[in-house]
Amino acid sequence: MDDDFEQALEAVGPRLRALRRQRETTLADLSNSTGISVSTLSRLESGSRKPTLELLLPLAKAHGVTLDELVDAPPTGDPRVYLKPIKRGGMTMLPLTRRAGGIQAYKLIIPASARRAEPDPQTHEGYEWLYVLNGRLRMILGEHDVVLSPGEAAEFDTRVPHWFGPADDETVEFLSLFGKQGERAHLRARPKDRPDR
Repeated sequence: MDDDFEQALEAVGPRLRALRRQRETTLADLSNSTGISVSTLSRLESGSRKPTLELLLPLAKAHGVTLDELVDAPPTGDPRVYLKPIKRGGMTMLPLTRRAGGIQAYKLIIPASARRAEPDPQTHEGYEWLYVLNGRLRMILGEHDVVLSPGEAAEFDTRVPHWFGPADDETVEFLSLFGKQGERAHLRARPKDRPDR
């Protein structure tokens, strides 16, 4: 077997352990989310079991990384990042981050046709910050029904019922920073040591 290939396989175990610890996940939690036994996960992390594609695919998904990142595949020379769009209820979500845990970034596109949809506010754990790029975004948040224009931002606890849609007959595009654990985006308009002008 090729030495580079053997070294790449040997490095998978420590990388798996580091990802799990970074996410503060136990072997039991990881076992529940992947269906892989705790003993197999432990042997993979220690290097006493060679990783297979059947084991690595669910682990990459659970850790929120690509298979290439998990096995530290050599670069292909192509600098482009291929984002896989997620389509939900007429809305397109483009993930802009590919790391496990922490705040995740998305670009969302809601076509004008979604304006006809009846608002159906939802709740879930987390905290969201959004910024409108193009179009006008109608946002229902609890008892508030507001319209955000390009350049406007909003932040909120996602446990409050919320819904998004186009405010008029134009597609709306916006950026979203979302933290599942309720992490807020920390923004600073200007450096602390710079005096107001």
